[in-house]
Amino acid sequence: MSQHRPVGTPGRAGAVPALPDLPEATVARLPEYLRALHNLAETGNDTVSSEELAAAAGVNSAKLRKDLSQLGSYGTRGVGYDVALLIDQIEFVLGLTQCRAVALVGVGNLGHALAGYAGFAGRGFRIAALFDADPTRLGEMINGLVVRHIDELPQVAAEESIAIGVIATPATAAQSVADQLVAAGVTSILNFAPCVLAVPDGVDVRKVDLAIELQILSFHEHRKAALTGLPATAGPGTALGTPNGTTRGGAAPAGLTALPGGLAATGTTEAAPAGTLRSTNAEAVGS
Repeated sequence: MSQHRPVGTPGRAGAVPALPDLPEATVARLPEYLRALHNLAETGNDTVSSEELAAAAGVNSAKLRKDLSQLGSYGTRGVGYDVALLIDQIEFVLGLTQCRAVALVGVGNLGHALAGYAGFAGRGFRIAALFDADPTRLGEMINGLVVRHIDELPQVAAEESIAIGVIATPATAAQSVADQLVAAGVTSILNFAPCVLAVPDGVDVRKVDLAIELQILSFHEHRKAALTGLPATAGPGTALGTPNGTTRGGAAPAGLTALPGGLAATGTTEAAPAGTLRSTNAEAVGS
């Protein structure tokens, strides 16, 4: 099948098409495809195979083809995908055909770094306003923007048509800031504060918690360390739950490292209890 674009997509004559109703897991992968496609375009690639694009995005090719087919995009056999066309399609679906104004609240160390990051503009966003409640921060100039008091948020949000807010405050202030953003008409929030926000229906929140990500990596480090402590050899047929292996519900035999939750650090393929993390591939989560 040849690659095609829905009739009326930006850049083509006709009516604007309806957006596809995509699974959240697919939406989460589209930015990775877009990043890889931009890299390919910058290196002079006009077409790309599903295998090459999947490898660049860190997913398997079957999943990529399924995701892109939901956008109405099908690669040409023997040729692959048109890079420029696919960039257009994904940017349209992600709403990146317009530059979206963003309000950043909290200009401490993290907020200061975010405010000075030059990469947002190339991804379809501009930091339009900076806010803080600390009197020592007010009036500070960061990347051409003046830090304003949070009380000015409603006026500035209306003037700049801000629909996305970024919270980079301490956790103790995050809920209050979220309430103020919602009251000012902001309907999407990116939260860097280590807390869960309560927001009304119709407001989308994405949470970025670096400590949680490090704790997940710590689990994998712990697991790898446990696996490297296993005996060099094991007798044929030895498995968990067998007379020559571990006893169910009991302590792990010598040479095996017990993990929390009754797991033993082994390479067994025995079915894991419900709820047990069975894969170190983060892509499997939510796919």
